[in-house]
Amino acid sequence: MDVYKINGGNRLRGTVKVSGAKNSAVALIPASILANSSVTIGGIPEISDAWTLKALLEEIGGEVTFKDGQMVIDPTEMQAIPLPNGNVKKLRASYYLMGAMLGRFKKAVIGLPGGCFLGPRPIDQHIKGFEALGAKVTNEHGAIYLRADELIGAKIYLDVASVGATINIMLAAVRAKGRTIIENAAKEPEIIDVATLLTNMGANIKGAGTSVIRIDGVDELHGTNHTIIPDRIEAATFMIMAAAIGDGVTVDNVIPFHLEAVTAKLREMGVKIEEGEESMYIHRSDILQACDVKTLVYPGFPTDVQQPLSVLMTQANGASKVTDTIYSARFKHIDELRRMNAIARVEGNSAIIQGPSKLHGSTVTATDLRAGAALVLAGLIAEGETEIQDIHHIERGYSSLIEKLCEIGADIRRETITTSAIKRAK
Repeated sequence: MDVYKINGGNRLRGTVKVSGAKNSAVALIPASILANSSVTIGGIPEISDAWTLKALLEEIGGEVTFKDGQMVIDPTEMQAIPLPNGNVKKLRASYYLMGAMLGRFKKAVIGLPGGCFLGPRPIDQHIKGFEALGAKVTNEHGAIYLRADELIGAKIYLDVASVGATINIMLAAVRAKGRTIIENAAKEPEIIDVATLLTNMGANIKGAGTSVIRIDGVDELHGTNHTIIPDRIEAATFMIMAAAIGDGVTVDNVIPFHLEAVTAKLREMGVKIEEGEESMYIHRSDILQACDVKTLVYPGFPTDVQQPLSVLMTQANGASKVTDTIYSARFKHIDELRRMNAIARVEGNSAIIQGPSKLHGSTVTATDLRAGAALVLAGLIAEGETEIQDIHHIERGYSSLIEKLCEIGADIRRETITTSAIKRAK
């Protein structure tokens, strides 16, 4: 088993460059299915989710090359081959294959998606949207079967402003007959990114990034070139690391506007931040103040950032409170932080963290992607050596994390350990 080993206490300084957005990449890659010629997407992060999606597109007949962050996808020979099992179970975002294949082939069979377990993450809003467009949707033996004679534009009101449902309905609706209106649409930057790609392919989409999106269906979409937006969650993770143990760190390749909620909260805690056009400079922070955070849909504070922020709170003066309104099961990292001497407890959908605490190196487990990032930060701060297990979660969403951290002064390495060593550690 591979683990991360971190010797804590090394201060970070220099420049770290943010990769393309994971949450965009996992939707942009399936969107290429809708084109009738090659699609080139630049800036894709080298993460396991991207490689899994490449394999899935190849399974249905696509020709795909992925090198130096650039993916070239030729969808011309693709067919509506059922994908009930295998790679489709490895990531949550495999559900975007439903919308894309339904849009192009008017049918799809996709196994129920996998990904991090964060409590209930139903896809009922996706299904509601597909049915409104005229598809028959059934769940047979743990796979979703989608069939439509043709897709007809419809007015769809989302009960929850879901990013996944908004994108998935867009993917199907761009090839539907007539106009589709998505009301209470999610507004995340990744939705604008997907809409930009589709528009460049010939789709007619208005209002992406607002709560009402209007789509006029077209008969066909063509290939294009597109560069992905920077990953705002990765940027926020590095900003928090810099605030926790930095001696002046520049986080490069960011869109500051996408980070306003995070920047405001860090400033409230006493972190000095200078915004550039495409970068953030985080000054050394010696005294941090406790704060309260509530996660909300964009443009509110991202649920994906509360776990790394909760580690920073262990270093702040006073009691901080994190309330997660999005995912109920997103506090599994708290138990791991307590192994490292953090004073924290979970109450319902909130965590209360008392600081400042001196963290101690320990053997901990990454239970999901962002919990893993939080534990990396805890290891950077802690005294002694920290070993993080189940790092495959982290590598689903952070590209070249070890290399990037080592370049700015961290002592972190990846090691393969035997199962007997794991048993001894437990």
